[in-house]
Amino acid sequence: MTATQAAEAIGESVASCSFHLRQLAKYGLVEEAGGGRGREKPWQATAMFTSWEAGIIEDPAAAAATEALQLAIAERYFELTTRWVQERSQEPVEWQQAAQFGDTLLHLTAAELGELGGQIQDLMRPYLERLDDASKRPQDSRPVTVLQLAFPTRAGSRNNQESAS
Repeated sequence: MTATQAAEAIGESVASCSFHLRQLAKYGLVEEAGGGRGREKPWQATAMFTSWEAGIIEDPAAAAATEALQLAIAERYFELTTRWVQERSQEPVEWQQAAQFGDTLLHLTAAELGELGGQIQDLMRPYLERLDDASKRPQDSRPVTVLQLAFPTRAGSRNNQESAS
């Protein structure tokens, strides 16, 4: 995507997108894709998916930056989810029925939550080779975003209190 294309997609100025793409490149998150020139230079992500270590960040500035990035990404996925809900009725029936939307409350230990995350990653692994090799994609396939959110709710929540009684 070029800075111009990014600006159109997110409603920012081309100059702002160009600056931010250079900043992302500085930290290894994007790279030049080749071809084009100036602001019409295409960029590409250096990774096909994102995740962050769950460890404790000692540096307050790094912790604040990590929090800001995670909040920005959460907002973006909220926008994508909202768009899906609004446009769902316009999708083919098979895609409406196949789409997943819901939540489940589980009572887990930290170790079990980590294990569950690993199992989810294992389930997705066979499909990852399709990201880089279009010839392995079934003809009727589409890009599908799979969000992986799993986090403990507040200790004083109603559900935790009910399970303790």
